[in-house]
Amino acid sequence: MKVSLFITCLGDMFYVNAGKATVELLEKLGCEVDFPETQTCCGQPAYNSGYHKDTKEAAKNMIRTFEHAEYVVCPSGSCAYMFHEYVNLFKNDSQWQSRAEKLKGKTYELTQFLVDILQIEDTGARFKGKATYHTSCHMTRLLGVKDAPFKLLSHVKGLELIDLPNRHDCCGFGGTFAVKMERISEQMVDEKVAHIEETSADFLIGADGGCLMNIGGRIERQNKPVKVMHIAEILNSRGDL
Repeated sequence: MKVSLFITCLGDMFYVNAGKATVELLEKLGCEVDFPETQTCCGQPAYNSGYHKDTKEAAKNMIRTFEHAEYVVCPSGSCAYMFHEYVNLFKNDSQWQSRAEKLKGKTYELTQFLVDILQIEDTGARFKGKATYHTSCHMTRLLGVKDAPFKLLSHVKGLELIDLPNRHDCCGFGGTFAVKMERISEQMVDEKVAHIEETSADFLIGADGGCLMNIGGRIERQNKPVKVMHIAEILNSRGDL
């Protein structure tokens, strides 16, 4: 099975280890992975801010970039969903909308791809630790990926997964929301960090770089002893127990 990796901006610049883990994991599971070098930002920040004309240029580039792909896999539910949103972006342009539909039909978030397409729930991972999992808004509410991460994490040997109180609450990032509504965002992420503390977990696991960056940044500023990790790193781990 051939897979094209959509790494995302945050994955490329801040979560390199998550990107590496994604590639290693897919290859271990029998996939042939390529990385189209013409990929850029998917255009979501511009789209969410109302700059749809500018977003179309980014979208067209990404559609052309991944047109050859058999499957597109992305270690971010938010960015994977943006590929789905291209269909609405080009609602008045039948030619590009048709091409966007094809991209949507073959684009998957990483855990969604593992469970729904590869039909794998046990990646053979080994990770000793007490952790909790943050469910990101775009991934669960828009892309509809809710159970896949938990199915995969339940098979990680040595991992003690504790349910996060009010786990479906937004962490306050929301892309440009954190910039435009700084004080509200700060209160939201403080509440999220407080719930994480309630679990007494040593690790916070997530599947979206934006959420991890926001929560992780707040944890660091408050000097909390919690390490933030992308789910790809956990699923690819072969640590000693």
